[in-house]
Amino acid sequence: MNNLSKNYINGQWVDWSGDTIDVHEGTKGEVIAKVPSSDRAAMEQAIDAADAAFESWSETPLEQRIKVIKQLHEGLQKRAPEIAQAVAREVGMPIKLAGMIQAGMPMKVTETYLDMLPDYPFTEKSGNSEVQYTPVGVVGCITPWNYPLHQVILKVVPALAAGCTIVLKPSEVSPQSAFILAEILDGTDLPKGVFNMVCGLGQEVGDTLIKHPKVRMVSFTGSTRTGNLIAHAAADDFKRIALEMGGKSASVVLPDADLKESVKGTFMNCLMNSGQTCTALTRMLVHKDQHDQACEIAGGIANGVVLGDPLDENTRLGPLASADQLDKVRDYIKLGVEEGATLVAGGADAPEGLEDGYFVKPTVFGNVDPNSRIAQEEIFGPVLCIIPYETEEEAIRIANGTPYGLSGAVFSGDQDKAKKVAGKMRTGQVFVNGGAFNPLAPFGGFGHSGIGREFGKWGLEEFLEVRALQL
Repeated sequence: MNNLSKNYINGQWVDWSGDTIDVHEGTKGEVIAKVPSSDRAAMEQAIDAADAAFESWSETPLEQRIKVIKQLHEGLQKRAPEIAQAVAREVGMPIKLAGMIQAGMPMKVTETYLDMLPDYPFTEKSGNSEVQYTPVGVVGCITPWNYPLHQVILKVVPALAAGCTIVLKPSEVSPQSAFILAEILDGTDLPKGVFNMVCGLGQEVGDTLIKHPKVRMVSFTGSTRTGNLIAHAAADDFKRIALEMGGKSASVVLPDADLKESVKGTFMNCLMNSGQTCTALTRMLVHKDQHDQACEIAGGIANGVVLGDPLDENTRLGPLASADQLDKVRDYIKLGVEEGATLVAGGADAPEGLEDGYFVKPTVFGNVDPNSRIAQEEIFGPVLCIIPYETEEEAIRIANGTPYGLSGAVFSGDQDKAKKVAGKMRTGQVFVNGGAFNPLAPFGGFGHSGIGREFGKWGLEEFLEVRALQL
């Protein structure tokens, strides 16, 4: 990539001569890139470009929009190995998984929209009315560092399909895949100004994007704290918002479940991307009579995990994405001990031989109080909290006993019973007995986990306004 020192505005790579932001890899903490720390003027330039391009792009035939998305898909395929390596180094996901998830999911999501769009009813009849689904306008997209391209694609592709124009502020922690995306789009038939990207800090360019009157919608993925600020700022101008935020997801293991498989399925999910996943199953609820056995199984898994360089094919758990994240996770592990939970495996000390990087041992706590901070707050690291319960009703109450509601799981030997319990969980998705993730199903949260949905037709409809013609 030759454009990391530039922003992409109005169909051009625009030089940036101001301050820059260091991008680190996690194995040794070394600087691997520098990107712009842009100012408000750069963001305003991008917003003006998107605003100028909106009228024409919003009236572009669907076939032309599909053509551009197809060209984007082809570019993602060609550059998949480069994307996987860039994200593995920035975020810490092992290269095999980065290939399947960090590079693979953006391609899969794009495919689902290519399949869906030709038959999507942008107009429909309702009595004597013609109901039209029309683009919301200029969309500001603010994306996180943990799945940097995947979360961008979940916004950019449906927004383009809807006929919106876009200004993207990618995460400055893991920005390289967004630059690859901009390079791919620059090689498509996308008109200038439809997609723009400005890199920088949230308090500078992010704040400008959120508050600018020409931006009619903000689509954000990140922390609940930042989502709260965006919701308040958007209210002043009645902007549309879509917020996908934090989680503290519970895995409910019922007494009749296969305990070994349930613990393994839960903990491996918790360890995904070094625990840096908003949907991670970080709370495992087991019957009190099975608690000690569950701890033993989870501890054995934790002690067998291979940590190391994410570019090494043998690595199962890579580093965290930043020094700040490392400090945060270690502080939570220390807090768990102070709160009286039983440290079953792992701990706050650096793994032997990996002291220079952003590594945390996979950690298991047992006998966790469901009201303790490690059971209530999002840690965003490879830390599993095992919580005992006495009755099914108590398990459901504990599962629903946080402000969040993004994901969850239920394990049972009886599928109907598992579905019944899943139906009582106040969360946006529930994995029932290890059911597979479905990119056509709606994704989003209850409560402090968010507003709106991504994936499939639900993701497209976030970027559409509804208009009725009375005929």
